[in-house]
Amino acid sequence: MVSPLDLDQLQTFCTIADCGSFTEAAKRVYKTQSAVSMQIKRLEARLGQAVFVRDGRRVTLTTEGEALYARARRMLKINAEIIDMFSHDDLAGNIRFGVPDDYAVKLLPVILSSFQRTHPRITVDVRCQPSEDLLSGMRQGRYDIIVFTQGTMHEFGELFRTEKMHWVASHGGRALATDPLPLACGPNFCIWRADAVEALSRINRDFRIAYTSSNAMAITSAVLSDLAVGFLPESALQPGMRVVGEDQSLPRLQDAQIALLRASHAYGGIYDALATHIVESMGNLPGSFYAKQKEQAAE
Repeated sequence: MVSPLDLDQLQTFCTIADCGSFTEAAKRVYKTQSAVSMQIKRLEARLGQAVFVRDGRRVTLTTEGEALYARARRMLKINAEIIDMFSHDDLAGNIRFGVPDDYAVKLLPVILSSFQRTHPRITVDVRCQPSEDLLSGMRQGRYDIIVFTQGTMHEFGELFRTEKMHWVASHGGRALATDPLPLACGPNFCIWRADAVEALSRINRDFRIAYTSSNAMAITSAVLSDLAVGFLPESALQPGMRVVGEDQSLPRLQDAQIALLRASHAYGGIYDALATHIVESMGNLPGSFYAKQKEQAAE
């Protein structure tokens, strides 16, 4: 009979894969570095394959390690679900949660306030940062759960919401008719910026980056002040914005893909409670301000 894999070894393996360091992983799993190294040595001996490539201090997954990673995560998740099934403890604790401010302004207060009412003993510490910074922070162990815009790193996260992206301008403003088209957008690594630039270049529409910020409210202000034309997902649209249709010589943009990512320890208990609440709340949200406008106009 084949003996089962050691879940503690898999937890350590996933932690190393998440942060890319044996030293950092040892801190996160509360073991010495030598104990962590021994766990991985035993796991590799058990599998008959190396799961990491060690290049100085840098640690990356082998092809076999990548295949193991997703399956190990599923095993840790199932293990947490089984423990929860037989646990009668009240949910209590602290969660470090990160989210881009694209969604934080309108969605986050509603989602977290309802979560706090149903889970008063769980505290959630929130930081709003661009998706790239959130993913970096997750690798560095600063978050338990993040919501982020997929496309930055497609291979990570659970996609749970897709929204149409809209070109937006100020009502009655001149920015939309300006040549070259002034754009308000995120920094170079922003996936929405890359898509907008590629789409405009594809139709040979002249443009210039007139306003750059990682802050969604700053982009919104630039648009509402008629400094530039912007692009936002449906849930981030604000009163006073004019949604520019495809008949205004602007190209169709790719949909925004919103995903959730957990640290390898963040399964079961308080983490499942928050993750489930976020996915269900954002996934089932009624129409945005723009959708409501269209509904009202049709009445």
